[in-house]
Amino acid sequence: MSGRILVVDDQDDIRETARAVLASAGYEVVAAPSGREALRLARSEPFDLMLLDINMPDLDGWATLRLVRADEALESLRVAMFSVKGEVRDKVASLQDGAVDYITKPFGIDELVARVARILSAVPSASPW
Repeated sequence: MSGRILVVDDQDDIRETARAVLASAGYEVVAAPSGREALRLARSEPFDLMLLDINMPDLDGWATLRLVRADEALESLRVAMFSVKGEVRDKVASLQDGAVDYITKPFGIDELVARVARILSAVPSASPW
């Protein structure tokens, strides 16, 4: 499998577990502890996917997602929300704000790898229609 993934989570253990799981599946993985650091990294080097936690101090995942979607330089970056929040309204809001998927934590290793593979294998649409 190939692809560059930016894992964004303020919890060290979750961030490191996701990084290790995805790296062992063959992906190049970079990790960031905050939304601000994720934006800095995404603007300085290319990524195929951002796995973005919602509950983070300072700049949460919702705000980070909106900033990614407002930045023309990042329009091709796919973002999957990554959260303990399992409410349907959170999942729907994420998709409406431009996320391509919503992965609930705690995640299963096989589920995480399968969802990332599915996201990265999908051909991005050139048109929102």
